[in-house]
Amino acid sequence: MTKFFQKIFNRYPIKTKRFLELLPGFFSWTLILFPVWGSILIPYIVAYFILFFDVYWLYKSFSFTIAAFISSRKIKEAENKDWLKAAQVFKNFKLVNHIAIIPNYTESVDTLRRTITSIASQTFPAKQIFVILAMEKREKNVNKKANMLIKEFRKSFGGIFATYHPDIKNEVKGKSSNQSFASKEAYNKLVKKGIIDINYATVSSIDADSIFDRQYFAYLTYSFLNDSNRHVKFWQSAIVFHNNIWKVPSPTRIISFFGSLWRMAVLVQRDRLISSSTYSLSFALLRNIGYWDTDVIPEDYRIFFKAFYKLGGKSRVEPIFLKTSMDAPLSSSYFKSLKNKYHQERRWSWGVSDDPLFMKWWLTVPNVPFIRKTVILFNVLLEHFLWPVNWFIITIAANIIPFINPVFSRTTLGYNLPRLAGFILTICLIALIVMMVIDFRSRPKNPNLSKFRQILFPLEFILLPIAGFFLSALPALVSHVQLMLGKRLEYKVTEKL
Repeated sequence: MTKFFQKIFNRYPIKTKRFLELLPGFFSWTLILFPVWGSILIPYIVAYFILFFDVYWLYKSFSFTIAAFISSRKIKEAENKDWLKAAQVFKNFKLVNHIAIIPNYTESVDTLRRTITSIASQTFPAKQIFVILAMEKREKNVNKKANMLIKEFRKSFGGIFATYHPDIKNEVKGKSSNQSFASKEAYNKLVKKGIIDINYATVSSIDADSIFDRQYFAYLTYSFLNDSNRHVKFWQSAIVFHNNIWKVPSPTRIISFFGSLWRMAVLVQRDRLISSSTYSLSFALLRNIGYWDTDVIPEDYRIFFKAFYKLGGKSRVEPIFLKTSMDAPLSSSYFKSLKNKYHQERRWSWGVSDDPLFMKWWLTVPNVPFIRKTVILFNVLLEHFLWPVNWFIITIAANIIPFINPVFSRTTLGYNLPRLAGFILTICLIALIVMMVIDFRSRPKNPNLSKFRQILFPLEFILLPIAGFFLSALPALVSHVQLMLGKRLEYKVTEKL
């Protein structure tokens, strides 16, 4: 079957690509508009569809909450374990080295210093860590910034140096192309010269605002040495947005709240766990698959799927039950901060642009376990395709029918639809309350934060319908439409103060 599809894609490369690019937007717009035109033509089917979707959302809310709770307990346990001691049991402990690549562009020195400090403060021996400041050559005064940080931390690690990524023809400017350049430089400077053994090395892709748990690299070392299949593995910690959560606008805080919990929950969901934002992988694996691609913006899902299909489905992401904290978008004013959050969501939702390639690989790459590749792809497509849809179905769909089809609203089902939908979604509030408790227990305590501010936080969820539309559904929908039109997204660095 794969040979058949290979022939189709080889014979019609442009048409097949455009067809797959149209699918996400077609799917999302069909479901969004279904309650509108369906209320006239097939109102009963629309009503049952809305109820089915609400029940699905109820299931999703509670399964998500349970996963977040389990993950939070595992994180608490992991935080109390001495991972350095556990890793030192292995005879090859001293052979292990970690390369920390920090791609950045226009980030402040203070932001980078904070991230590097969190790496220097690890329980794992810092002399076995090599930090690479992946700078963009086009940035003004970039050498001065890099040299300042190198001078400050040169005695802290096994090595720290900067790479300067030039603008290269046919490359897409952004994190992926930058760290691809940096990782190749790392291979030339560290592996070729015999400073490190590539078979006992990991590479970490690190967002410039990441603050690691002090045990991250000790935990990573233990997991690496304890795994006989280490050279086909990725490792992912729980990405949370706790650094400045009380400084950002309320709508941003609400969306970041769900984002943090989702990234915690996914750690225990196996084939839903895919490399994201800040993650690590075997250096041997990275070189084997040809490093990060240079023609994309969202690189994290792409690098995993690239490894997964190149290795015949053997690659997997292993959880690290520790938190890596990042900044939520913050700017000099309230509305600029909201605008930055919108652009961040646009960049994240642009991950849908990789879906056509993932579907193509699913159809054309032979000798990959069918069930696993199908489950992984299904989870990704469901996440991306429904991203702009969820808000419309949950928030307004049940109330559309009475306006469009008053006759149907006088039937038993039509009359009770808004009430049934409201009842189902009200039950979801139980899950939301549990999420707040999990989040409260997971967040670092802030002595400068008043109790009144903490008590006020649940009231901010009144803004959820507005925040959900402008900072989640809308940017995702724009990404779907942009992909349908065959346009590309220009990389924009999220401003974080």
